[in-house]
Amino acid sequence: MASLEDLMSQIPISQIAAQLGVDEQTATNAVKTVVPTLVGGLQANTQDPKGAESLESALNQHGDLLDGGVDIDKVDVADGNKIVSNIFGSTQNQVVSTLGGAPGGVGGDLIKQLLPILAPIVLAYVAKQLTGGGSAAAPQAQAQAPAATGGGALGDLLGGLLKGATSGGGGAAGGLGGVLGGLLGGNAGGAIGDVLGGLLGAGKR
Repeated sequence: MASLEDLMSQIPISQIAAQLGVDEQTATNAVKTVVPTLVGGLQANTQDPKGAESLESALNQHGDLLDGGVDIDKVDVADGNKIVSNIFGSTQNQVVSTLGGAPGGVGGDLIKQLLPILAPIVLAYVAKQLTGGGSAAAPQAQAQAPAATGGGALGDLLGGLLKGATSGGGGAAGGLGGVLGGLLGGNAGGAIGDVLGGLLGAGKR
């Protein structure tokens, strides 16, 4: 079943820690902060028909990244940067600054390096869930997820992942779970809630 905990379990923390030159606990904390934010940004994009259509197109290109397990060395960081830019647009620097400076944050520099690594992985996970885990199901999934306001099946999937964060996702979302819970309840709290609230609010206009 799709959940933030399941998504994060597929991210090779030790590889990320080694690549970024940090200990595994720091890498874990950073991943737990970044992943729900990426999901929130994706959901914001599905609220606009053009954004949903663009996201569905991107999903079709990233479904195979999880095949055989994620290898960080095979993640296209340049592509990841484009994804992050498409998700957050002009708010990208604000997102980096806010996540890095939040209580218990790991610093903006680490967040900035991590976003383009994790973005393709998050897209690949969402693509797998939307297609039932196989490319053969893609046409059916696309038919079920029209580029319409609300995001169709895609929006529902992303919303379900975020709802997992409200209950902590078995601990996967860390301290961000409470912030996302407030956001989804219409009462965002803290700086991260403000950023995600702005993203989701913009997507609904």
